[in-house]
Amino acid sequence: MKEKINITDYANLITKALPKGILLNTNGDKFNSMVIGWGHLGTLWGRPTFHVYVRQGRYTKSQLDKTCEFTISVPLDHPDPAINKICGWQSGHNIDKVKDAGLELENAEMIDTPGVKQYPLTIECKVLYAQDQDLSRIPEDIRDRMYPQDVDGTYPMANRDFHTMYVGEIVAAYIIR
Repeated sequence: MKEKINITDYANLITKALPKGILLNTNGDKFNSMVIGWGHLGTLWGRPTFHVYVRQGRYTKSQLDKTCEFTISVPLDHPDPAINKICGWQSGHNIDKVKDAGLELENAEMIDTPGVKQYPLTIECKVLYAQDQDLSRIPEDIRDRMYPQDVDGTYPMANRDFHTMYVGEIVAAYIIR
């Protein structure tokens, strides 16, 4: 069962959960879930939006570029350490995260990318816009810390790959019960 919600009523919960890790889900060649700690909930062009940032070398990026949609899954309490470890440190190129992390999927309402029952607050999004970062415009101290050029792009944390920002229009929001 899904309980429809007004996403702005949950803005504080989402903002607090984000730095601890929420899930960005894609469903191109197969379902994949990636932990993210950056994002924005807001309004752009008069539409409710969620912005996500994905590094160039990520499996998630190829999926997003293929489908132009994603779901966000947010825990209502604390994130599951086992889920966050697998979805945050392993690549969907190499493993089946549904099986390995024990994810329970819930079909979406408006798009083809499911949500994750263990992280029940679900936001369905269709990509409105995407843009690659211009590293030359990022302050040097941030660029040096977040994009060290001597760290290979396959490393799951700070590495040399820049991000693509995806602006997703929120087309549905609910809590999986």
